[in-house]
Amino acid sequence: MDEKTNKKNLLCFPVGTIGRDMVYALVTNYMLTFILFAIGPTAPQLAAITAIMVAMRVFDAINDPIMGNIVDRTRTKWGKFKPWLLIGILTTSVVIYLMFNPMLSGWGFVWYFGVLYFLYSITYTMHDISYWGMIPSLGTDANARDKFTSRTNLCAGIGGTLLTIVLPILTAGKNAIGGSAITAYGFIALGIAIIAPAFLMFTIFGVHEDRSYEKEEVPPISLKKVWKTITGNDQLLWISLIFFLQQIGNDMILVGVGSTYVYFEFGYSGGLYSTFSTVGMVATAFLMIFYPMISKKINRKPLMKIMMIAAVVGYAMMLIAGLALPHGAMIKFWIITIGFMVANFGQYGFYLIMMISILNTVEYNEYTTGNRDDAIIASIRPFFTKLGSAVCVAFTSLSYIIFKLTDLTNQISTFENKAAQGAITDEVKAASIDNVIQSAGNGQIAGLLITMIVISFVFMGASYILYKKHYKLDEDEFDRICKELEAKKA
Repeated sequence: MDEKTNKKNLLCFPVGTIGRDMVYALVTNYMLTFILFAIGPTAPQLAAITAIMVAMRVFDAINDPIMGNIVDRTRTKWGKFKPWLLIGILTTSVVIYLMFNPMLSGWGFVWYFGVLYFLYSITYTMHDISYWGMIPSLGTDANARDKFTSRTNLCAGIGGTLLTIVLPILTAGKNAIGGSAITAYGFIALGIAIIAPAFLMFTIFGVHEDRSYEKEEVPPISLKKVWKTITGNDQLLWISLIFFLQQIGNDMILVGVGSTYVYFEFGYSGGLYSTFSTVGMVATAFLMIFYPMISKKINRKPLMKIMMIAAVVGYAMMLIAGLALPHGAMIKFWIITIGFMVANFGQYGFYLIMMISILNTVEYNEYTTGNRDDAIIASIRPFFTKLGSAVCVAFTSLSYIIFKLTDLTNQISTFENKAAQGAITDEVKAASIDNVIQSAGNGQIAGLLITMIVISFVFMGASYILYKKHYKLDEDEFDRICKELEAKKA
């Protein structure tokens, strides 16, 4: 592509995901929190909701490579990616509005949630697979791919971080919109349902991709094709397992029990959790901006060792401060928050390396089979992202049930709903919830802390060991493959 087109793509493609990642953060990071603190399910209902979330995320994960196959087969005058971007984002916006504005409770909500979560799994996959699948069509040069990946992750981080900063403040405590969590979540979902399509229009109307794929034979829509592409690529198989393990470790704090731990340890204040998550993600912003420069100086495997050391230091800070310092102390809060920032620096470094490692198997696939199958391969990242979050949901809900926290969260949701109905004042709601928070035992709170740190560390460590041993497409090998492919085409 010419320089002008490339510069336009480097602007319009990354910006398009800001709203999409607000959607993803809302559903993935806050759906369970919304259900616990606004809906108030019983333990059996929470178990059913957890089963639905896990089952739908597994279905969603399986659906990703199928959607990738469908995208690869699509041929329109707008290309193969953009039609699915448009259809997917518009339908997703409708679904998330309905999910966070329920008119039901109890088992009625469980059924309502099941239907909508199934629809979300389908609609989000449409634009997610087509979006990430477009990257290999924007540039095959390693430096260009690093730029697209890092800038896109920067914009994804902006979207997710903005929501992470704002949502807790506006849904928990005295600043909740409408005086209650259930009202606040409904307004925020409406806003995101409008913002997400608006941002994606930059990609749909501003990006020009290489359409050399139109010269290739249209692949059939076939599960056999999907299976053959994945299982026929040994490096894709290994990086899939490695990425899956890393995602479980990466998600256990923000997607898992982090918010509940902060509320019960330091008080039911959205501002505190917003500070915890925002400071924790500062290190990721650094990596989003500077990763292309860092990757030029340090190869991926040595860089992973540095990231692993950072994560160990961060998790140790969190664990020691959480168990040794007094309950609710602000010095404890800040040490845990800074520890999370250091650990998250390591985890996000892993994530960026994994993303590029997955995309590099496209050329390896072309080298070994003659086919790129870029949309199918790109679908592996969201496939295992969702599968990893499903495991996190299961761990999180299990920890709530084991430590009997649903008894307390149900009391909080009762006061939230009374406030939404105008049955009690904001002052009464705040005092009542504070009493519930204070009734939590030290064992319950410590259990949450240990759960999220141990799971995060163990799964990250496993991914590091497997990557070092089994992933062979380092910088030199990838360059060699690309040169041979260019020679064949010439």
